[in-house]
Amino acid sequence: MHLLYSAGLWLVLLVTLPYWLVKMLTTGKYRAGLAERLGRVPQRLLGTPAEGCIWVHAVSVGEVLAVERLLNGLRSRYPDRRIVVSTTTAAGQKLARERHGEDNAFFFPLDLAFAIRSYLRALRPSLVVLAETEFWPNFLRLAKSEGARLAVVNARISDRSFPRYLQLRSLWKRLLGNIDVFLAQSEPDAKRLVEIGAPAERVRVAGNLKFDVSAPTAQPIVEMLRQGFARSGVADVIVCGSTVEGEEPLALDAFRSVLKARPASALVLAPRHPERFDAVAGLLMDSSLAFVRRSRMNGGENLAGTVVLLDTIGELAGIYSLARVAFVGGSLVPRGGHNILEPAQYGVATLVGTHTENFRDIIQIFQQANAVRVIGPDSFTAELTHLLEDRSLREGLGRRAAEVFRSQSGATERTLAVLGELLPALEMSPR
Repeated sequence: MHLLYSAGLWLVLLVTLPYWLVKMLTTGKYRAGLAERLGRVPQRLLGTPAEGCIWVHAVSVGEVLAVERLLNGLRSRYPDRRIVVSTTTAAGQKLARERHGEDNAFFFPLDLAFAIRSYLRALRPSLVVLAETEFWPNFLRLAKSEGARLAVVNARISDRSFPRYLQLRSLWKRLLGNIDVFLAQSEPDAKRLVEIGAPAERVRVAGNLKFDVSAPTAQPIVEMLRQGFARSGVADVIVCGSTVEGEEPLALDAFRSVLKARPASALVLAPRHPERFDAVAGLLMDSSLAFVRRSRMNGGENLAGTVVLLDTIGELAGIYSLARVAFVGGSLVPRGGHNILEPAQYGVATLVGTHTENFRDIIQIFQQANAVRVIGPDSFTAELTHLLEDRSLREGLGRRAAEVFRSQSGATERTLAVLGELLPALEMSPR
């Protein structure tokens, strides 16, 4: 099977090579870490002995944040083991290096045997921890053949991917047999893992690590904005985070409507993808709304009636603490939604669209507690205005959100306990 898969992967890469080259030349999106992705182990990883290390893979910013407390727990419990973090996206890599050190972070290699072997031989991991559902066939096979134990944590199977997994269940069953333990976010996710071929005796429910995300440490931008809003007499701060194409015009239209009745308002607009920052800035220039790019702020701006374009990475979570009402994007258009836990932990009244398939279990928990408002494009303005005008409704929604967030914690400790069952066995196993 792996020979057919590898041949198919090479064929796809060759056929799509012109596309990737154009993207690299025009946007630079895929140039970052290209050598690392192709198997060149960076020298910074080789400076510290890594034999028997723990390798944690987190795809992007969301996963890096989700596993942060898990990584800290692993370091506390296994101080003699080196712990390294790989990511797929450049934004995730930037955050991983900031949070866990330049020498311990790198780009995940392409699922090509020569690229993977370079890292396995350099790092010699005893345990590989994959966040969510990073099922790369060659990587799983080769890591297992090198003696590493494999764990999938915070596992979920989305509504969109589940049918595709089922179609190839016989192939997935063989592949998933390489994994020692699956820790699912929920019972439905555990059931789906078994249905696509995961050994039932290896599947457990540990909960969602994202409920254990620590509140961000004090960030200068948060205090700068807090003082700027106070100095400018801003009464209502609206934060629209992780927005995607098609959502920013809706947010700006809603903000225009808000300003008519509440001119002492401000909007923080945070596009999900860095490559869209300039495009959204262009949209703002054409909007007739006053705006400032966060990257160009000097701290003296008048922010009343202004849009702050958050064109930086890693600052959104803390900025939610300033919000009176938040909207979490990727949900008014069919993109699966993004994480509502960041505003929820601060007790912020939160709106999301109807397209939240990627976070279905989290959204369901909050909906059952009446702790989030689900809206459509046509009701965005009305719901936002209603929450700003009705203090009792707004504060009740935020209070229930904070209560739900606190009630769901504990996944990190459960995950650490299960990983601890794998690590003692490794101490006895000769490499």
